[in-house]
Amino acid sequence: MFSLQTMFGQGNQFYDLLEQSAVAAHDSTKALHEMLKGEQREPALDAFKLARQRERDASEKISQELVDSFITPIEREDIEALSSALHKINKQAEKFADRYTLAVQHLEHIDFAPRAAMLEQAASVVVKMVKQLRKIKLGPMKELNDELRSIENEADRLMLELYREIYSGDLEPLQMFLLKEFFEILEKAIDRCREAGVVAYDIVLKNS
Repeated sequence: MFSLQTMFGQGNQFYDLLEQSAVAAHDSTKALHEMLKGEQREPALDAFKLARQRERDASEKISQELVDSFITPIEREDIEALSSALHKINKQAEKFADRYTLAVQHLEHIDFAPRAAMLEQAASVVVKMVKQLRKIKLGPMKELNDELRSIENEADRLMLELYREIYSGDLEPLQMFLLKEFFEILEKAIDRCREAGVVAYDIVLKNS
């Protein structure tokens, strides 16, 4: 049942829910980094499952609010696009963790932590960008967008170094396959952060 507050309110619930999704996505990347930089590097999936559930709950509430709300603070398509982009960050982090549990015995001497740190950093910038949506100020959002783009560029540079290592001929075939697969998952996760940032930046551009 519609309420007048829902129909004609300012729509702050959308900002709240998008921020919750962004924080959940960041938490999943933080859990991944913590796992990979630990001495034992034992997969602990509970943190990922919890973050994913929080993000899923927020996503479902956003979908319901879009049905129930007569007015939204920004365009509905933008809300849906940003919610989808945030969902994909979380999904990539969990994908890495799930596969890591299956291959950890073959990855003892491979250090994923530096690139996982970059993913966590990118996700933290996305959180800041989503929180900026309430203010619709182009200057601060542009600074964050530039920061996120810089992280993406550095990640691309590190990927080129990775390919040099893969094709050096010093690795066993299984190591080559696993190294390529896992680093590409991390690269895609950073790309998902960049996509979320682009959506947030475009929202401010259109509404400032």
